[in-house]
Amino acid sequence: MPIYEYEHLEKTSCSSGNVFEWKQSVNDRPLTRCPICGRPVRRLISPVNISTPKTNSELRDLGFTKLVRRDDGVYENVTAREGESKVVYRDRPETFPDLRKTISD
Repeated sequence: MPIYEYEHLEKTSCSSGNVFEWKQSVNDRPLTRCPICGRPVRRLISPVNISTPKTNSELRDLGFTKLVRRDDGVYENVTAREGESKVVYRDRPETFPDLRKTISD
């Protein structure tokens, strides 16, 4: 079950604090009153924690290809795998990364 954040709409000395977390089903209606003190509350929209890769090797290990522009029509493949060209030329398909190594059914 998800945990939702709620905020009291009025000043309160409730033991749950001004902002509190409450575990409830996604099918439950949002709380309108604090379950502890009974004062009005509203549900907050909380930021989610999304973990993103930080390094080129992490990107490569997750199956991504990262090309960095070096000149007009010339890119460096900073996530090149074994057998792939480190330099990619726009007009030379043989230098393109082999996506069959990273994409599968």
